[in-house]
Amino acid sequence: MRLLSVNVGRPESVAYTDTESGLTGIDKRPADGPVRVVAPGPKGVGGSGVVGDAVCDMRHHGGDDQAVYAFAREDLDAWERELGRPLRSGAFGENLTTEGLDVTGAKIGERWQIGPDLVLEVTSGRIPCRTFQGHLGERGWVKRFTRQGSPGAYLRVIEPGEIRAGDPIEVVHRPDHEVTVALQFRAVTTERELLPRLLAAAEGLHTGVLRDARDYVAKYGS
Repeated sequence: MRLLSVNVGRPESVAYTDTESGLTGIDKRPADGPVRVVAPGPKGVGGSGVVGDAVCDMRHHGGDDQAVYAFAREDLDAWERELGRPLRSGAFGENLTTEGLDVTGAKIGERWQIGPDLVLEVTSGRIPCRTFQGHLGERGWVKRFTRQGSPGAYLRVIEPGEIRAGDPIEVVHRPDHEVTVALQFRAVTTERELLPRLLAAAEGLHTGVLRDARDYVAKYGS
C-alpha cells in the first residue's frame, strides 16, 4: 500500500459553486515535493489539514473531522472506465490518492500511518455536493456517485507529519466493530435506518455523524 500523490488546491472562481465567495479549492493537483499535514482546528474555523491546500467553504468542508480526504486510485480507474475519460490523481478533489488500500472497506476509527510520522484516523465518507458535480461536468453526478457507494474517506490527524508521493501506507489500528466507510455512507444518505449501527464506532465517527446517529436513536429507537 502506498501514497501515489498528495494533492493541493488553490482558490479558484467558478460559476458552479454555491459558496458566498464563489471560490472553490476542489481542483487539486499533485504536489511536486513533501507536504506537511497538521490538525487544522474545529469545523468552521480550521480548513484543510494539508498545508497549502485551500478550503473555501468551511461550512461544509475542512476542520478536524475532515482534515484530509483520501480516494483510491482503483476507484478512480473504475470511474475512468465508466465515464470514458481519463481522471488524473486529485480529479475528485482528494488530498491523498492511494494505491492498494481498500478505502471504502476501511473501518471508522481505523488508523493509517503514512511515511515516518503522519498518523490519520478514518471518520466518515465524503458526501457529494453541487460543486463536485460542476467540477466534473457530469449531469446527475450527485445521485450517480451516491448510488455507486465508494465515497472515499475523510480523516482526522492524530499525529502530524510530512508526506510525499511514494510513501508507504500502513494500517496501524483496525477497530473490532463492523462500521465501514461504506456502511456509514449508506446510513447518512440512502438508508437512514442504518444510523443506529453506526454507534458501535463511537468517538471514531465524525462528530456530526455521531450526533445524527444519537438523535435518530433518541427519536426512533435502535
